[in-house]
Amino acid sequence: MPKPVPLQYGKYYHIFNRGNSQENIFIEERNYCYFLKLYARHIMPVADTYAYCLLRNHFHFLVRIKTVEEPDLTGFGNLSGLPRKPSQPFSNLFNAYAKAFNKTYHRTGTLFQRPFGRIEVTSDSYFMQLVTYIHQNPQKHGFVSDFRTWPYSSYQALLSTKPTRLQRDDVLAWFQGVDHFEDVHRYEVDERKIAPLVPDDFD
Repeated sequence: MPKPVPLQYGKYYHIFNRGNSQENIFIEERNYCYFLKLYARHIMPVADTYAYCLLRNHFHFLVRIKTVEEPDLTGFGNLSGLPRKPSQPFSNLFNAYAKAFNKTYHRTGTLFQRPFGRIEVTSDSYFMQLVTYIHQNPQKHGFVSDFRTWPYSSYQALLSTKPTRLQRDDVLAWFQGVDHFEDVHRYEVDERKIAPLVPDDFD
């Protein structure tokens, strides 16, 4: 993987990573739940989340790194309340999860590939394609025959009316409503517009 571009405050990113040597990072249902719990603790104070999908050996998130003007950014130990590097909370997340995972499964060594992948999202069309790509990943990789049934993605939460910490209103506004959101997801994403930015062997 090429040297990553540093994350910047106020920008949108496709964040992705996988297990070291492509090993599984989620083995049981509780692993997915614990990872999301840690994600809420480490990432949600510093980033808005628009879409995600956790798979057995990798994951995808679409986020926007918050700015110093936004009130949730506190407790990171410098004068502005922000971590010195926007990537630091992600490193903290991966380290916390890896430590618990290694202890549970009696393993040692690095769990995640380093550095984690990040691609800046710079257009509305790419945003919409990326949301769909993220949600369709479980079907693309053969984990399920219909991605809508995969329990560890944001797809159903974005369609639900239940409370969520996802930026549901913003996502649906990008898609011009629920109906168009569902319609777009019925068609497979043209991966020539997505995959060239992601390593070919990222699966």
